[in-house]
Amino acid sequence: MNTIDISGDVMTDADNTRVNEPLKTSSTATVARDVRETVGDVTVSNPRMRCKSVNVYYNEKQAIKNVSLDIGRHEVVAMIGPSGCGKSTFLRCLNRMNDTIVGCRVSGEILMDGDDINGNGIDVVPLRAQVGMVFQKPNPFPKSIYENIAFGPRIHGLAKDKTELDEVVETSLKRAGLWEEVKDRLLQPGTGLSGGQQQRLCIARTIAVNPEVILMDEPCSALDPIATAIIEELIDELRQDYSIAIVTHSMQQAARVSQRTAYFHLGDLIEVGETKQVFTNPIHQLTEDYITGRFG
Repeated sequence: MNTIDISGDVMTDADNTRVNEPLKTSSTATVARDVRETVGDVTVSNPRMRCKSVNVYYNEKQAIKNVSLDIGRHEVVAMIGPSGCGKSTFLRCLNRMNDTIVGCRVSGEILMDGDDINGNGIDVVPLRAQVGMVFQKPNPFPKSIYENIAFGPRIHGLAKDKTELDEVVETSLKRAGLWEEVKDRLLQPGTGLSGGQQQRLCIARTIAVNPEVILMDEPCSALDPIATAIIEELIDELRQDYSIAIVTHSMQQAARVSQRTAYFHLGDLIEVGETKQVFTNPIHQLTEDYITGRFG
């Protein structure tokens, strides 16, 4: 089976051993391991979301420590780091999914177009339409393919009649690269699709409600390399219209799909920068240790 290397080229099975090798860095990091202040520029000139001094606690345990990070318009921000470092916890802050976890509390500011999403009077239902989430495991509703897409626009009042709803469904499936594969079986269950198709169905369901930001929590971890390549191409297309934040354990994937990369370590945001710089010339020693495979 073919796979995709860091540059996006297709590799044959004979080359497949390269995929899991750590990325090589040509730099010597200048910031020592014991320094935990974020290095790199956490801001962008025209952010869609701006996070300032965000802390997250699970009861008494602090999972995120004073993290500031902008999510830019028309870009993909990749969040990387070892398991348990806080990257998924931080991602869930961006549409208040942590509200559903007993004992979890969040402090700091998370601004969406200038408004604090944790402020009084903020309704999480329209917020989660504006900031959609695609999860690690595809989770289509136990409904038809059509109803998976139509459900959100219907409850949010985004379509006035059946004709408009049909148009939303078709447009969303086309943007997710799924229309040609499912147009003749829209009334069949979404759960009957393959894993990669189900994930694209979930992406279509997300974009059907006109979000501004799409959050992706390891969206390809359960997929084969071919389905992963399709999703990655889709991510690159979607960033033309949306801001995307993706958590991934695959450094090769982060290098392929993102314009900026944020490295997390034990709840701290260690380094932020342009993806090429982070992977080829990291500033922090912890970043270099991780991308060269010394730990993680």
